[in-house]
Amino acid sequence: MLDNYIESHKDELIQQTQKLIQIPSVISPSTNSKEPFGSAINDALEYVLNIAKDFGFRTKNVDGYCGYIEFGDGDELIGIIGHLDVVPEGDNWTFPPFSATISDGKIYGRGSIDDKGPVMSALYAMRAVMETCHVHKRVRLILGLNEENDWKCIEYYKKHEELPTVAFSPDADFPCIYAEKSIVTSYVKMDYSNSRFSDLQIKEIDCYDNAINVVPKMCSVILKINANNIVMSDLISQIKEIINAKDFEIDIYKIDFENIKLTSYGVSAHAAHPDLGVNAISRLIVVLHQIFNFYHIKIDLFDFFCKFINTQYWGESLGIACEDESGKLTLNVGDFCLNDDVLQIGFNIRIPVTVSTTNIGNAFLKHTSRYVNVDFDTISYKEALHLSKNDKLVQALCKVYNEETNSSLEPIAIGGATFARAFDNCISFGANFPEVPDMCHQTDEFIDIKHLLLSCKIYAKAILALDAMG
Repeated sequence: MLDNYIESHKDELIQQTQKLIQIPSVISPSTNSKEPFGSAINDALEYVLNIAKDFGFRTKNVDGYCGYIEFGDGDELIGIIGHLDVVPEGDNWTFPPFSATISDGKIYGRGSIDDKGPVMSALYAMRAVMETCHVHKRVRLILGLNEENDWKCIEYYKKHEELPTVAFSPDADFPCIYAEKSIVTSYVKMDYSNSRFSDLQIKEIDCYDNAINVVPKMCSVILKINANNIVMSDLISQIKEIINAKDFEIDIYKIDFENIKLTSYGVSAHAAHPDLGVNAISRLIVVLHQIFNFYHIKIDLFDFFCKFINTQYWGESLGIACEDESGKLTLNVGDFCLNDDVLQIGFNIRIPVTVSTTNIGNAFLKHTSRYVNVDFDTISYKEALHLSKNDKLVQALCKVYNEETNSSLEPIAIGGATFARAFDNCISFGANFPEVPDMCHQTDEFIDIKHLLLSCKIYAKAILALDAMG
């Protein structure tokens, strides 16, 4: 009955998912207290809430920070926690990133798999259960609006609204996730105020709004020379020689007699899998380090970076190589900026679940302290999620997936961060399927339509399983 109901609403689900993807819900500055994350994200929230109202659900906009959709009765609350914000669209898409174009059985668009498609799949699963079954608990879809940044949305929800008794987040992979690495966002920085006395200096840096949890696809820097001491043509020749030797994709543009612009290109990927991308920032810093050294200008920040970070064995270099059941320690260079005479490089670090984050910070402090002018600072920290594979919730959801797909897969660990770690008795559950490329944060992000429908059926069965779970 559930499957038939979902199949009968297939076209509607696809169309509603497309319309949601077409809302460019990237965080933006806001002075409107009712839209703290910007008007586009608020539009996405109102769109989903209005759909849910039409379906007969109870809905609430929680002061613009988040929202929820609910049905059922009872003291216990089953939570489904997703998000409607997306990372910036990036470049070089086959189809416009907010067009939600359908091609080859897939919906292409930013947010299609992270997390708008899964959210709509969960909403229609709730609708199918509400219309065809009887549950003994309340079921609530919680809609976060700031997941790709600092999670202020979910912090606000937890302070003002009811917490689920048991929950899952449709924001990762099937069959289900029992462990998520700790995540630390940190910066190494140095005072660059003396740069005005240098014959070669960094004037401006642009990372094109790259999110720190994304492998950067492009980064530019404008360099200014003292034309009395450095010949522009010689500088350009030297930079070209470095670029060619490294086989990097970096463009050089002469702005005028004392300014040139370097633009580095890479391949975008999720920071949880930095090896799947090519880091435009790292490549640019390597070139800058060599060219400054050529002119006998020492920049401690670049020296630290090239000795301890930009190496295949960076963990060993810092003395913190580690790996456990959740995977290896990884680092993404996600930000590079010059603000108020402070030059800094930002890292997104994913730490295996059995490893102390304090050890990571101490290793950075130990090696940055070798430089008088370099400091290390932790900006944010997300604690790991780590349940047993035999946990009741883990086993229940894994069983639903395996029965629905005729599989026998085991729960897995990931490097990504989901809202599951923000709640007790909550894990991530789909909606990316095994053997499907992880397109989160990548160019040409998509969700396969057949998987959109299948995940909807899985989520409907999961709601019934959690309703029956004591």
